[in-house]
Amino acid sequence: MKVQVGVMGSAGGRISKKVREKAYELGREIARHDCIMVTGACPGLPYDAVTGCKKEGGMVVGISPALDLHEHIRRYRSPYREFDVLIYTGDGLMGREVTGIRSCDIVILVGGRSGTLGEFAIAYDEGKVIGVLEGTGGVADHVDDIVQIVSKRTGAKLVFDDSPRRLVARLVQAYEKRRGQPPPRLRYGAGCRAPTDT
Repeated sequence: MKVQVGVMGSAGGRISKKVREKAYELGREIARHDCIMVTGACPGLPYDAVTGCKKEGGMVVGISPALDLHEHIRRYRSPYREFDVLIYTGDGLMGREVTGIRSCDIVILVGGRSGTLGEFAIAYDEGKVIGVLEGTGGVADHVDDIVQIVSKRTGAKLVFDDSPRRLVARLVQAYEKRRGQPPPRLRYGAGCRAPTDT
């Protein structure tokens, strides 16, 4: 099976051209590694990654907060044309986060605000392989601080890099080492302390 890589990040706010270019390159690298990209089907940095992925012929799945395409476009004002598949959760912006994260083998943070923080919390608690594209602002540039504050070992594997090319390569390698093993949340059980290699 192909590796499913989630790109989670700022859907709005002030985003510099340099950060948008990094997100675009991230998408290209995901496609070059023959992975499937998963996003929250939103605008902003995840959408920049979608356009990069599609430029390289990659496949993109969007986890929509909407009930259907009409609501996706009208209520959430979200893009749809570049996606190969849209999954309509009907769960709203926050509700779709669990479905989105659990649909990923790897989760990558790019910038990010409160929604990205929630997605990171889910991925971290579930012991995912998590990449942080450094230098993109927002939540991504504070993950180290958040992990220290949380002070909880979950088995999550954190990889930090400011290069989209190196980050994706390192993440795929880290995931391949885990492939076929039970997720950390199953190995250690809820509330148990798991070793971490963050």
